[in-house]
Amino acid sequence: MENSISRSKDLRMRFVKNKMAVLGLLILALLVIMAIFAPVIATHVPEKQDLANRLALPSAAHFFGTDNFGRDIFSNVVYGARISLFIGLAATTISVVIGTIIGAVAGFFGGQVDNVIMRIVDVFLSIPSLILAIAISAVLGNGIRNLILAVSLSGITGYARIVRASVLSVKEQEYVEAAQIGGAGNLRLIFRHILPNCTGPIIVQATLGVGTAILQAASLSFIGLGVQPPTPEWGGMLSAGRDYIRDFPHLTLFPGLAIALTIFSLNLFGDGLRDTLDPKERS
Repeated sequence: MENSISRSKDLRMRFVKNKMAVLGLLILALLVIMAIFAPVIATHVPEKQDLANRLALPSAAHFFGTDNFGRDIFSNVVYGARISLFIGLAATTISVVIGTIIGAVAGFFGGQVDNVIMRIVDVFLSIPSLILAIAISAVLGNGIRNLILAVSLSGITGYARIVRASVLSVKEQEYVEAAQIGGAGNLRLIFRHILPNCTGPIIVQATLGVGTAILQAASLSFIGLGVQPPTPEWGGMLSAGRDYIRDFPHLTLFPGLAIALTIFSLNLFGDGLRDTLDPKERS
């Protein structure tokens, strides 16, 4: 117990020393707070149209201006954080769960099971994840639920390979062999003794994967295969504003900055976690 507390304290201290990682965490925390308290922070109803004030420039009445339907861009960006973060977290969670199971089975049993599973994984890895997500989304159709499925299914293979590599390393440890000699079954070995010691790489990859999922979801919405208007979503806002980008760049500037800032913060946080959890990075 003491060793666990000491290690946790050491990890926290190492993370705090990484200023860029802390910056990423702070930005991410602000975005999450903005998403949770969107009804309080937003100054207007995001879907409400005001054609008399369409394409208004940023002002005290509309902090980020209005779009081609007179909708307040600031309020849509704030509410869009809810949609984008939810899609990113949900899609990543599904990818992690399925990818972890596939990778654990392949790495633990090895042999022909491993060969068959990993060859299938290699086939899907040969297809760019965004192209795969587009194909899946085109089959499933529009909507948040289908968008989450499309993004999550396209990201499974990456987690499967990472987990497999970790399992291959961990399953050779003495405590796993001791548990096996003690009569532990395969499921107990995998979920009780092996996977808990593979969490470091999974957590790091999942943190970075949330940013990738958000970007993919925004890309799908941008080309009309994701969240449909008037639901506020950053990719959809970029798509709606592209026809006005020359004369009214604020329509795309602010949702674009929201996407960039979110992915930037997740990358900083993920890199910080990687440096914190990776023993090779310890000074």
